[in-house]
Amino acid sequence: MKMYILIKEEIPTGFAVLASAHASLTAYLKFKDSPEVEEWISGPFYKVICRVNDKEFEKAKEYPDQIVLTEAALDNKELAIAFKPRSEWPKFFKFLRMYR
Repeated sequence: MKMYILIKEEIPTGFAVLASAHASLTAYLKFKDSPEVEEWISGPFYKVICRVNDKEFEKAKEYPDQIVLTEAALDNKELAIAFKPRSEWPKFFKFLRMYR
């Protein structure tokens, strides 16, 4: 089981780190009553953080069970998407770049 968190590539590193933490918690709280989250949280609870461009970000919004995060300090700009954990992911996710 993995949770994917996608961060827009133009987001400054400090905001990206903060967004990752907020995204993980926000997705957990939104989906905590689902069987997938119960299985994921029982461990190990993997998270995959990816850096995406605008086109990938918009495409990712088409997939279900996600939450988009914004940042007030950046004029409420969308900066991250967190997805409910699952064991199988669409092919799209396998080709995203890891955040490094």
